[in-house]
Amino acid sequence: MTFTVSVGTDSVECRPDQPILDALLRGSVWMPNSCNQGTCGTCKLRVVSGSVDHGRSPENTLSPAEREQGFALACQATPCSDTVVERLDASPAGDVHALRDVVGTVSAIEDVARDTRRVLVTLDSPLEFSAGQYVELRVPGTGHGRQYSMANTPGESKQLEFHIRRQPGGAATDGWVFSSMSVGERVDMVGPLGDFRLDPEDEGPMILLGGGTGLAPLKSITRQALTKEPDRAVHLYHGVRGEADLYDVDLLREWERAHPGFRYVPCLSDEAWSGRSGYVTDAFVEDFDTCRGHSGYLCGPPAMVDAGIKAFKRRRMAPRRIFREKFTPAG
Repeated sequence: MTFTVSVGTDSVECRPDQPILDALLRGSVWMPNSCNQGTCGTCKLRVVSGSVDHGRSPENTLSPAEREQGFALACQATPCSDTVVERLDASPAGDVHALRDVVGTVSAIEDVARDTRRVLVTLDSPLEFSAGQYVELRVPGTGHGRQYSMANTPGESKQLEFHIRRQPGGAATDGWVFSSMSVGERVDMVGPLGDFRLDPEDEGPMILLGGGTGLAPLKSITRQALTKEPDRAVHLYHGVRGEADLYDVDLLREWERAHPGFRYVPCLSDEAWSGRSGYVTDAFVEDFDTCRGHSGYLCGPPAMVDAGIKAFKRRRMAPRRIFREKFTPAG
C-alpha cells in the first residue's frame, strides 16, 4: 500500500513506513534538507491536507504547538493518508538530483592526517550530485547510516572521495572505517543529500571556511568553481587544532600556483607554528575589511559555523550569499 504525497504540481507515491522527504527526493521533487536526522529543522513543511505520523521528530525541532498548527519534519514524518504538503522555502537554483540507492567498492584507504582517513569508493554506476552534497553510507551489521560529504567534483561521478575523522567509540569509525574496512569491500549508500552546494548562478569572489573534515565539500566546491572560472577569486581557509591534523596541503598549494586568484590559508587553533594561528574565523576577519559582493561557504562543527556566519555578516556579506553545513553527531 502507498499513499500519494503532493507538493505544488508534483506528486509521488509514499509507503506508510517511508519518510516523506525520502519519497519526494527519490521522485526528483526538491524539498529543503540538511541533516536528515530531525535535528536541524531545515525540511520543516506544512501539512495542508491529510495526516502524518511524526515518528521520532524531536520536540526541540518540532514543538507540540507547531504540530498542532500542521507543521511536520519531512525527514521524520510518514503519511497516514493521501497528503498535500507545502514547502516553507522556495526552490533552489540549479539541478535537482534524484535520491537513489547506490552500491560501490572500496578502492583505496589512506591515512592523511591524525585520526583522519581518505576513502575512495568506485561506484557500480555514476551518481549525479552537486558540489557540496553528501551521501549516507550504510554501516555493515548495524542497520544505521552515517553521512559523509563528497570531496570530488560532480565530473568524477564514478568514484567518490570521502574524508572521515575517527570518533572514539563511533559505530562507523572505530567500528568500521578505522578497523575492519578493507579495499575490495562492497559498500551500500543512498544519495545525494543536502542543500549545501555551489550556487551555479554565483560568479563573484568566494570565501570558504572549513573546520577539520569540513574541508571535504569545500574542496569539491572549490574545484568546481575553478574548473568553470580558472581566474576566479577564491579564498579557502582550513582550521584544525594542530599541524598533524592538516592534509592535502601540497595539493592546495599546487592549486595556488595554477590559479592566481586562489588562496589557501591553513590555521592552527592549538599550536604555534610558521603559519597562521588562532581560529579560522578570526583569520578571515583580519584579512578582509569588507565582503560586499562576496559569497561565503561554511562547513564544520556547529560552533565554527555559527562563528563564521557572524564573521561574514560583520564584514557586510549579504545573508542570502552565506551557505553553510554543520557537522553534527549522529543521533
